[in-house]
Amino acid sequence: MAWNTNLRWRLPLTCLLLQVAMVILFGVFVRYDFDADAHWWTERKHKNLSEVENEFYYRYPSFQDVHVMVFVGFGFLMTFLQRYGFSAVGFNFLLAAFGIQWALLMQGWFHFLEGRYIVVGVENLINADFCVASVCVAFGAVLGKVSPIQLLIMTFFQVTLFAVNEFILLNLLKVKDAGGSMTIHTFGAYFGLTVTRILYRRNLEQSKERQSSAYQSDLFAMIGTLFLWMYWPSFNSAISYHGDSQHRAAINTYCSLAACVLTSVAVSSALHKKGKLDMVHIQNATLAGGVAVGTAAEMMLMPYGALIIGFICGIISTLGFVYLTPFLESRLHIQDTCGINNLHGIPGIIGGIVGAVTAASASLEVYGKEGLVHSFDFQDFKRNWTARTQGKFQIYGLLVTLAMALMGGIIVGLILRLPFWGQPSDENCFEDAVYWEMPEGNSTVYIPEDPTFKPSGPSVPSVPMVSPLPMASSVPLVP
Repeated sequence: MAWNTNLRWRLPLTCLLLQVAMVILFGVFVRYDFDADAHWWTERKHKNLSEVENEFYYRYPSFQDVHVMVFVGFGFLMTFLQRYGFSAVGFNFLLAAFGIQWALLMQGWFHFLEGRYIVVGVENLINADFCVASVCVAFGAVLGKVSPIQLLIMTFFQVTLFAVNEFILLNLLKVKDAGGSMTIHTFGAYFGLTVTRILYRRNLEQSKERQSSAYQSDLFAMIGTLFLWMYWPSFNSAISYHGDSQHRAAINTYCSLAACVLTSVAVSSALHKKGKLDMVHIQNATLAGGVAVGTAAEMMLMPYGALIIGFICGIISTLGFVYLTPFLESRLHIQDTCGINNLHGIPGIIGGIVGAVTAASASLEVYGKEGLVHSFDFQDFKRNWTARTQGKFQIYGLLVTLAMALMGGIIVGLILRLPFWGQPSDENCFEDAVYWEMPEGNSTVYIPEDPTFKPSGPSVPSVPMVSPLPMASSVPLVP
């Protein structure tokens, strides 16, 4: 049938066209950074440099940790849906692989352009992973309700907007945001929430059963949580200055995450009528401290300050899952599949506010004269800035991020509503079998759900479809 052929070729053609475009753009614009170029060896001898002075040796361990978070941590965190594990890990893999290529180009044009070329080194790879982490956050809001083509389109636009927002904050407003509470988490969360609001589905009750988890799926999701929790100190310190700033960022994140676990467990148990724990809270709220400490991670927050942030965010995030998520869906029609507002959105805003207050409170007594200049880059045109000035610009950065996320989410959401992206019908949401070849005994037969290609009119007879291996919880069939 014509519609079947069309559906079959849209994803391969989209992937191939995007990858060919990346090859051409990389060929025209991208070259190695000096530290990755063969000429480095000659220059090393002339300047009597040690091999360990190459940036690679400082940054690569952090890059690997961030890379694991993006592909393993975020991927497995989303496997909690009982029949959407293939898609959670597989589509996360797909959008991240495309996103890092486009991010290298977009961020390169803004930050690493030398002459006509973008120079790429290990720091570029870390920044590209940061950008893709924001896309993975937004993916959590639309998980189970969009097609892989929609995800690729969303990734393309979000990476573009992320690079613009990042340039405004870091280069124009001179905001400090080491762990990306604003640029990564707040932007990704409210971009994704806006997109899912625009793509609101009225009849998801038809796939209500598949929106729940199972014992095994929750266990897989907890693996993602543990990877994220362990590597988050690397995430928040990956591009900090060598030395005290990087050291401080790791310590602050470590302390905030630890405190967050205890309060998340306490509130989860307290809110259950029998004192039991909810695995959703443990998978997500325990990570909120890492999000909220991100902006102030490099600052002299003090270990007890980091503990306080984790303490507060564990409580707020858990309460959000219990009370706020149902409210957003029932009253505001925001269908937040993974609860990213509670893990990334609200903690990201808290992180931006904490960063502004901590920056505004910076003093010579705490930092020392040289330390204050070094920590906040009070030089060149910022030479006459005070700590209070920095605090004001931190708030401006948070407001710009929210505006970019909301406006960008509206535009991209409207684009994704177009009826030719192969999106699943309401009946087939949260179901792997729509897009994946399933193992024997787990497959279900479905009819492609794109309304553009649905047969219509009384002259087209309905043909009942029968699964070769019927299952008790098979997908509703759409004639």
